[in-house]
Amino acid sequence: MTTTISTVDRNVIRDLARRVADVAAMPIQRQRVDAWKRHNALRGERPLILLFPEGAWRELLPEETLLCEHADARGIEYALRIRLYEHEHFRQDKPIEADWPVQKHVRSTGWGLEAQWHYADEATGARTFNPILHTAADLKKIQAPQLTVDEASSRAALEFAQGLFGDLLTVRPVGVTHISFHAMNWYTGWRGLEQTMMDMYENPGMLHEAMAIMQAGYESMLRQYEQLGLLTLNNDATYHNSGGVSYSDELPQKDFTGTVRLCDMWASAETQEFAQVSPEMHAEFALQYEKPLLAKFGLNGYGCCEDLTRKLDDVLTIPNIRRVSISPWADVDRCAAQLKNQAIFSWKPHPAQVAGGFHPEAVRDNIRHTIDVCKQNGCTLEMILKDTHTCDGQTDRFDQWTKIAEEEIARAYP
Repeated sequence: MTTTISTVDRNVIRDLARRVADVAAMPIQRQRVDAWKRHNALRGERPLILLFPEGAWRELLPEETLLCEHADARGIEYALRIRLYEHEHFRQDKPIEADWPVQKHVRSTGWGLEAQWHYADEATGARTFNPILHTAADLKKIQAPQLTVDEASSRAALEFAQGLFGDLLTVRPVGVTHISFHAMNWYTGWRGLEQTMMDMYENPGMLHEAMAIMQAGYESMLRQYEQLGLLTLNNDATYHNSGGVSYSDELPQKDFTGTVRLCDMWASAETQEFAQVSPEMHAEFALQYEKPLLAKFGLNGYGCCEDLTRKLDDVLTIPNIRRVSISPWADVDRCAAQLKNQAIFSWKPHPAQVAGGFHPEAVRDNIRHTIDVCKQNGCTLEMILKDTHTCDGQTDRFDQWTKIAEEEIARAYP
């Protein structure tokens, strides 16, 4: 992070920050925060909507529309413009905050080895890789990440933001707020997805040993977070699991005295690589190692893009489970009937609804069916439109989608 930007860049950023602060001061923002607190406590009055355009932001806010020249200034400008775009276009429930968290600079040694990726020539193309773990002896290459904090650069970044717009936005230092576990994602990148599938049958001992090593590595990281004083409360706008936000009046715990503990925080895990794996093998090779990690936290979420329809019995045994991802490939009827109000029904409609040809009535039918089946089963429903890598340049599709979602919620919850 630079500590010097031009007067022109500074003026652009301060103007945007002032506009964000004005939006954040609107009464609707506090109402949205309160709605999320009730929702996350399974006490919501209606479904909530969130949008994460992700890759499609390059179409909604093209880089060439930015005014700042310095790279650091452009990054800040972009983040501020996203908040304003969301306010001006999206009919969603995401609060616009005047909060500006500055991440402490934490360095990690990593897991001791690097996947050998081969990328396509296209900027958004696919990739493949060469496996680097071939035998059980190779598992010794996996090392628990070692963390250090660069206090000087962390302090400089904080002072820079405070000097830039600390009079307009609430600038504050944060350490670790988003905690999620992705052991199988790391491991399949080293071993190979197909070989990992074969190992469950032919070499289960090696896979169990690998997952035990990964679990121990994550536990080491958690201890380091505590020892380094990096844990920061995430009962706020922090992104949770695969789509929700973390506003909560249940965290921190009632005996909280100022020092943040794991039990005062949200966490999550996922094993997308096991989408086609049986519930029994999912429990044996993934959940067995994820549950002890998640048990340390106050509230948890599970899942991402994998279909958990047949695995909810096991997922619901996770300690303090509060949010379950219902992917575009899940059976919403079966999931709603089983989940009921035991955890948030975090529904992900298919992103192709805005990426291909836009068909409003099909979108409406899909949303209506999910809302109705969740209402019938007493679910706490959130609708998270995400993983949208393109909208084919038709930027109003997000606006249309959220308008339809809002209309269907008003129909079902008058």
